[in-house]
Amino acid sequence: MSNVKPLTTLAVLLSLGILATACKPPLPPDQQPAAIEARRQAEEEAKKKAEEDAKKKAEEDAKKAEEDAKKKAEDDARRRAEEEARRRAEEALTVLRNAAALALVDINFDYNQSDIRRADRAKFQAIAEFMKAFPEASVRIEGHCDERGTVEYNMTLGEKRAQAAKSYLVGLGINDARFSTISFGKELPKYPGHDEKSWFGNRRCEFKLQQ
Repeated sequence: MSNVKPLTTLAVLLSLGILATACKPPLPPDQQPAAIEARRQAEEEAKKKAEEDAKKKAEEDAKKAEEDAKKKAEDDARRRAEEEARRRAEEALTVLRNAAALALVDINFDYNQSDIRRADRAKFQAIAEFMKAFPEASVRIEGHCDERGTVEYNMTLGEKRAQAAKSYLVGLGINDARFSTISFGKELPKYPGHDEKSWFGNRRCEFKLQQ
């Protein structure tokens, strides 16, 4: 009889446990093992995709940075080349202008004449040498006269003088296409006097570098 009560108690407890288990409500759908496993897999896939996206973005950023660096280097090189070309062009222009200032000096004419004076032949030779040394240079030849005579007459005489100067330079081997001519007649005197010295200085051709 002494063992009956413990066994009875155990039986009651087991019955209660079985009953509690039988009466326990089912788990919600999102807490079912299959749902938990699906959620775990989804989280792993999302993590993997995020890592792949981050890796892809890092590669794209690195590629863009490399392309930007390459473009910057090319732009810098082009800018340096342009600056160097500009500097050389400015230096060349300075040399050209300095040489022109030395070579392109006035030549003069006798009264009412358009013939080239013997005294000016050396000046023409210097102009021709300048033109040969700088084949890119072109020159405008301006014919001028002194104040005497009519405007119409002096415009014609100024043109004759410019053409005579051009022809002389062509005879020295310079292409006539590198020259243009214009007559100012007596309209632009270089010297304001009314004496022979001033008149002689105003009977001239000027040679202007064209750029």
